Amino acid sequence: MEPKGQQRPAPATQATPATPAGVQLAAQLGLVARGDAVAFDAVFEQIGPSVLGVVKRVIRDPAQSEEVTQEVLLEVWRTAAKFDVGRGSAMAWVMTMAHRRAVDRVRSVQKESERERRMATADIPYDEVAEAVESSLERERVRRCLNLLTNVQRESVTLAYYRGYTYGQVASLLGVPTGTVKTRMRDALIRMRDCLGVAE
Repeated sequence: MEPKGQQRPAPATQATPATPAGVQLAAQLGLVARGDAVAFDAVFEQIGPSVLGVVKRVIRDPAQSEEVTQEVLLEVWRTAAKFDVGRGSAMAWVMTMAHRRAVDRVRSVQKESERERRMATADIPYDEVAEAVESSLERERVRRCLNLLTNVQRESVTLAYYRGYTYGQVASLLGVPTGTVKTRMRDALIRMRDCLGVAE
């Protein structure tokens, strides 16, 4: 018999109920995994500012933060099928990805600085050269694919991904309807996916 006024604590294994926003994000990622660009619009609106915030806290440099944010959002688009709701929330999955990318960029910049300091007096191991080339090529691929977009698509993508504006804000800045911006972004994402060789 339990003492009066005391309640038995909840079992330690009891799960915390997911928030409606978390459930919605997980469902949208499921649609993104099937190539649904409209669902990705909604995912971007929900997570874009948070991703940029996490990346900025790690990298600090605004230009690099914007570039890494673009890479994270493209990675979400490309790898949404890897999200497993049984292993944690959708937001935690995305934020972990953002933090990892940001840390990788900081380490890459640090290694590049170290290589430059050693270059005149020491041999550079092949694996470091290969890593630097691979990182540089990945960024170059993204830039090359961006250059394949039309001017209006690239302008919309730049404002949304690099500057962190919502679709509504982009529409206001460009003086076009929000629906037009969403169409441009959807078409741009499809072209980027095809250019990067992402399988359906």
